[in-house]
Formats: sequence, C-alpha cells, structure tokens
Amino acid sequence: MSLALRRLLAISAAAFVIACGTAKAAELDPAVLAYKLPDQIAWKSLPGYAGAQNAVLVGDPSKPGGFYIVMVKWLKGNHFSRPHFHPHDRFITVLKGTWWVGTGSKFDPDATVAMPAGTFVTHYGKQVHFDGAKDEDAILLIVGEGPETATPVESK
Repeated sequence: MSLALRRLLAISAAAFVIACGTAKAAELDPAVLAYKLPDQIAWKSLPGYAGAQNAVLVGDPSKPGGFYIVMVKWLKGNHFSRPHFHPHDRFITVLKGTWWVGTGSKFDPDATVAMPAGTFVTHYGKQVHFDGAKDEDAILLIVGEGPETATPVESK
C-alpha cells in the first residue's frame, strides 16, 4: 500500500472517529412518550412463586378496579404456579419462549399445553388454572383489572 493511500485511510479513519464522537444522539420529547429499554425494566421476584418474576409497566395491580399491565417471567426448570384463580379476566400475550398452561384443580404439569411466543390467551375470571415454564424461560405480557389476586384451589 502506497504512503499516500495509507495517509488517506488514516485521515478518513480519524475523521470518522471525530464525527462519531461529536455526533449528537437523537432525543425524544418526554411530553410525547415515555419508554424503558429492556435493561431498565425492574424485575422483582413474585412472592410464593419460585422461579417467577414480574415487572409492573402500567397501573397498580393491587388496586381494585384499576387497569394494569405487567410482564411476568417464568424461569426454565419446571417452575409452575399451583392451581388458582383470579377475580377478573386477564389477557396474556406470550412474548418469548414457551409458556405451559393447565386447567382444573388437580396440579399436573404433564397435562399442560404449550403456548409458544406470539400466542394470545384469555384467562377467564374465577376459572382455575396453573401455569409456568419447563425447559426455557417464558416472558408474558398480562393486561387486567385489579386487584390482581390469586386464590389457591387445589385438589389431591
């Protein structure tokens, strides 16, 4: 490579580094929208549910009559809720992984049905179900009306 070509490449590389270092990142008007990048979402363990975490995105799931949106992450390793029901309908979209769902008051993870990413599920209020993850993490987006309570119902 000629000396002139090496100098031209060096100058071009320096100009690129300077341009990248001084370029202003685009800014969004916070009066128009709010957002959280994935690493800014605060995941918390769900008390009473080993292998599950949630992140409240909108609303307060504990307040009666209030609209809420949460994400729930079921960690791989055969982590399941026990049979239970919620007082109101809940609308769930599987965002990632495979979520396993069973119905009825007898807990049997082998009797669950796979809900792959992209599946939309309605859990009807006061109907007994159990759910979780088997061999991969599952991330769900849940929309509902508070209070988000779970009443245990299990038969032997």
